[in-house]
Amino acid sequence: MPGDAITVAPHLYKVLLDNDRVRVLEVRGQPGTKSALHTHPSYVVVAISDGQYRFTSPDGQSMDVKLKAGWAGFFGAVEHATEITGTSEGHIVLIELK
Repeated sequence: MPGDAITVAPHLYKVLLDNDRVRVLEVRGQPGTKSALHTHPSYVVVAISDGQYRFTSPDGQSMDVKLKAGWAGFFGAVEHATEITGTSEGHIVLIELK
């Protein structure tokens, strides 16, 4: 079973806040930085800087996305591996709902 993002990729995820309602994670890394398969509960993502990412599901299918600074979105619970792609540092904030 895949682990928690912080356990699987402490080089990529940093806890900014953790209480009984939410956990806020900073995600920051250079192109080529990867994480193994992990899970997130439903969450909000906010892009701090422009960045490119590849998300790979357990069945091996991947999706490449480009996020612009200031973009925000909501996602349901997910299991995936991640990679920062492109040519610039990736920097986002995830707000996981409990």
